[in-house]
Amino acid sequence: QVQVVESGGGSVQAGGSLRLSCSVSGFTHNHPCVGWFRRPPGREREAVAIIHTGGGSTHYADSVKGRFTISEDNANKTIYLQMNGLKPEDTAMYYCAADSEGPGPAMFFGGAWWTEAQKTFSYWGQGTQVSVFD
Repeated sequence: QVQVVESGGGSVQAGGSLRLSCSVSGFTHNHPCVGWFRRPPGREREAVAIIHTGGGSTHYADSVKGRFTISEDNANKTIYLQMNGLKPEDTAMYYCAADSEGPGPAMFFGGAWWTEAQKTFSYWGQGTQVSVFD
């Protein structure tokens, strides 16, 4: 049974940093695709960053490029989202999701792929709140 569990949210002043963790277990193969998503208040959920684990590619939404970094600890089956330079507009419920395949390469050549990527993920965590204040 696949399980996805997030941790690490909290409140931080603008300009600060947080690191989110996502524990993924239960896949029959070792390298699932894992993504971080967020739902800001009153808005739709969208992707933030995606990683094809096992040394594969990473992808970032334009809004977080240069500030957020997704990484993996394959031995511990944990995916991290390091968030630096946080802004009030980063305030959202953050979700981790996993799938044996995830989005194919073609998705990332389209515009605003971060609005569509969630359709390709099968397993979701419960979410962790991130609040950024001025």
